[in-house]
Amino acid sequence: MDKVFIVFWTMTGNTGAMANGIAEGIKAAGKEPVLLSPSEANIEDLKELPAFAMGCPAMGAEVLEEAEMEPFVAEAEGIVKGKQVALFGSYGWGDGEWMRDWEARMQSAGATLINGEGLMAHETPDEDAIEECKALGKTLAEI
Repeated sequence: MDKVFIVFWTMTGNTGAMANGIAEGIKAAGKEPVLLSPSEANIEDLKELPAFAMGCPAMGAEVLEEAEMEPFVAEAEGIVKGKQVALFGSYGWGDGEWMRDWEARMQSAGATLINGEGLMAHETPDEDAIEECKALGKTLAEI
């Protein structure tokens, strides 16, 4: 069974719920989801994959979490060229600036964003957001 990696950081569980929804979509498509925190993930594993997902909520002034996720994303910038990447996360305020900045970083590094943009959920993902996560997981699994 092929593995699909989902590297994410969550504080309140909202982004974790999104990761679980993506994992459900991956399973439904017949692949094995591998959910990891940034500290558990090995960038070398991702180098060999055609696609993977990264998730992080908006923190502070609409930035990525700075202790674990930001260093991981900075490292990932060096390996995403030619890969398809899914970005996702939740937010509680603002207008999604953290996601737009993250999208721009990944595209500048040569990644193709799955669905053309990141997937966002306001606060706790509702049923519609979870369905979008499952669909994103199925798309990831088909790459």
